[in-house]
Amino acid sequence: MSSEWGTNPATYDPVAVAKTLDRMGVVFGPGRWFRVTTAGMTNLPPSPSLVVMNHSGGTSIPDVWGWLYAWYNREGVERPLHPLGHDMIFQTGTTGRYFASRGLLRARREVALAALRDHGRDVLVFPGGDLDTWRRYGQRYKVSFGGRKGYARLAIRAGVPIVPVAHAGAHETLVVLSGGRRFARTVHLRQLVRANIWPIHLSLPWGLAIGPWPHLPPPMRLRYRVAAPIDVGPKDDNPDEARVAELDRRVQAAMQAELDVLAAERAAPLERLRDGLRTAFTGRVRGSDKAAR
Repeated sequence: MSSEWGTNPATYDPVAVAKTLDRMGVVFGPGRWFRVTTAGMTNLPPSPSLVVMNHSGGTSIPDVWGWLYAWYNREGVERPLHPLGHDMIFQTGTTGRYFASRGLLRARREVALAALRDHGRDVLVFPGGDLDTWRRYGQRYKVSFGGRKGYARLAIRAGVPIVPVAHAGAHETLVVLSGGRRFARTVHLRQLVRANIWPIHLSLPWGLAIGPWPHLPPPMRLRYRVAAPIDVGPKDDNPDEARVAELDRRVQAAMQAELDVLAAERAAPLERLRDGLRTAFTGRVRGSDKAAR
C-alpha cells in the first residue's frame, strides 16, 4: 500500500487537516514562534490552479508549513491544496498515510496533472527545489529555479492559471554559505539520492554544519505575497519550448517583483535605525543636507 500513498488526491482528509491546523496554531500565527503575514490573497483564483512559490529555509522548510497555515485559515479545509513532495516521504506506511491524508502528492507529472485536470484541485509546486531552498544567504531575495520549467509545461497541459507566490523569512533562520553544487556533481549525488546540493551553513543547534541537516529555526516572521494569476493560454498536451520558456519568464518576473517588495519591507526598518543612529551621533540624516534644509 505504501507505493500508492501520494498518488490519489481523494486520500485528502479535511478532518485530519483541521486537526493539524489546530495544532499548528501553537507555533504559527500572531504572537507565536512563526508570525505569518500575507498580502494579495484576494488574487487567488477559483480552483483549479497551480500555485508556484520560491523555496526557502533548508530542510526544515518552515516556509511550506507557514503557507499551508495561511491558505487553510483563509480558504478553509474544504479547498485542498496539494503540495508535491519527494518519494522518500512515502516510503513507510506511517509517513505515507500521514502526509497523503493531508494532501501531499508525489512529485510526478502524471500525478500532478490528474490532480489539476481530473480532480479540479489546486497544486503547490516549488520549481527550484533543493537548489532554491539551499541558495546562498546573499541570494535569499532572488528567484532561483535552476532552469527548471516543468511546472510551466504542466500548467499548459492542464489549462490552469499559475499563481506566483513570493516568500521571505524562512531563509533568515539560517545562513547558507554555499549550496555545495560542485561537490554534489563531483560525487554524483543526483544519481545516488536525487540531490543536487551538499550545503555548508550556519544554523542551530549545529553551529557550522556540512550537509542538508534539518535545523532549529529561531522565531521569525514568515511573509508571503500573492501576485495576480497568470493565464497560460489554451490547453496543449505538447506545448513548444518557446511557449514554455515565455511562461516561465513571466512567472519568474512576477515572483521577483514581489520578492523585491519583501526585500524593501525588510530593509526599511534597518534604514530607519541607521538614520536614527546617524542623526543621534552626527546630527545629519542620509541624503543632501541642503535638500533636508
